Amino acid sequence: MLFHSAEYAVLLTVVFVAYFGLARIGALRLLVLLAASYLFYAWWSPYYLVLIIASSLLDYWVGGTMHRTSDDRRRRQLLLISLVGNLGLLATFKYFNFFSDSMAMALTHFGLPAHRLHLDVVIPVGISFYTFQSLSYTIDIYRRRLEPVRGPLGFMVFVAFFPQLVAGPIVRAAEFLPQIKPFPTLSASQAGRGLFWIAVGLVKKVVIADLLAVNLVDRVFEMPSRYTSAELLCGVYGYALQIYCDFSAYSDIAIGSALLLGYVLPVNFNAPYRALNLRDFWRRWHISLSTWLRDYLYLSLGGSRGSAWQTYRNLILTMLLGGLWHGAGWTFVAWGALHGVGLAVTRAVQRESLPSATAPWLRPLLILATFHYVCLGWIFFRSPGFERAWELLVGLGQLTAGTANVSPLLWALLAAGALTHLVPDRWVDWTRDLVIRCPAPLQALLLAGAVVGIRLARTTEVVPFIYFQF
Repeated sequence: MLFHSAEYAVLLTVVFVAYFGLARIGALRLLVLLAASYLFYAWWSPYYLVLIIASSLLDYWVGGTMHRTSDDRRRRQLLLISLVGNLGLLATFKYFNFFSDSMAMALTHFGLPAHRLHLDVVIPVGISFYTFQSLSYTIDIYRRRLEPVRGPLGFMVFVAFFPQLVAGPIVRAAEFLPQIKPFPTLSASQAGRGLFWIAVGLVKKVVIADLLAVNLVDRVFEMPSRYTSAELLCGVYGYALQIYCDFSAYSDIAIGSALLLGYVLPVNFNAPYRALNLRDFWRRWHISLSTWLRDYLYLSLGGSRGSAWQTYRNLILTMLLGGLWHGAGWTFVAWGALHGVGLAVTRAVQRESLPSATAPWLRPLLILATFHYVCLGWIFFRSPGFERAWELLVGLGQLTAGTANVSPLLWALLAAGALTHLVPDRWVDWTRDLVIRCPAPLQALLLAGAVVGIRLARTTEVVPFIYFQF
């Protein structure tokens, strides 16, 4: 079920009415959310609901049992059970075939006999997201930073909450569980913000991301040899804007949908292409993942507590694993390595505390340099293999001119994507506040108008959200 489908609009409307209609009956209210969340996920594959339920029950039991014991050895054993259970499912469904194929290829390369084992499974939608989300609960209880939830129903809603179930933001138990209140409320301001972010997300997804994908990005990355260097560069820029508008649109709609149900989800993007360096980029891009990797992986590896070289090692290892989190492929590992090395270099430069790095005249150059380094990483992230990525890089290096394949519509879409970063934040805040101040019927009318306009502008091809594959 896609956010920009009629089915989702019906689901959200029905859940909204039922949820607040049962506001005084806590258990039934949560059952509505849980049933809607499982229906939302089952729309893709009802069989994989078993994985979400199993993960939820496992971590609910581990968290409660861990809290009741003061034996550190027993607590470590319970945490290990949670880690092995959750990461074991993730490894089996997402990474088994990748590592099996890689091992077989390596053995064949060295002339050794290789027997390829292959599981005939499809990667469950969103498994990386809800696995990290559920793990945050047991890890925080192990660290004694969180009290366990009293009943399983609230915890199962936390793991499966449908607005952000399959593509984030990755919400932590400490952020979500306290919002399960005895009597939910929804202010006019909160509802207005929710509708505003849903409309913004729909525009970014359907009008910018999907049209760029179908008319430019997919074609360029499918057959780079057909295009000039200038057109390839437009395709790379197009993908940078597509993946931002696509993923941030999902987060916008998720945040807006949650607000309509009385829940506040964390902000996931903050104009990432205005970053001055890679460290700044990861403070702005997929914030819920970058902070998760920092708090649960980077710090567990030692963080910056050791020598400078140990810090650089930890950064690179974190981003290598972050690359694998995104996809079971060596191109994702390469993407993670580029960001890991880039973060290490950034940290080394910042250790020198160069005063010129903060000079006003240097800021535009730093933003451009960071953006193009990120775009270099996106080439590997988007390409199906190294051969295609290399073909595109060679094409860029030929420096051939001409943009005959970039239509005026595509130039307009590239400009619209750039405006998502160039428009001052105060303009966005002013527009949002204006929508919030409008009467509810007018807000609904504005949203309906936006939906009609989006349906007229959208491509005939259905383009799933990019991060569904992760």
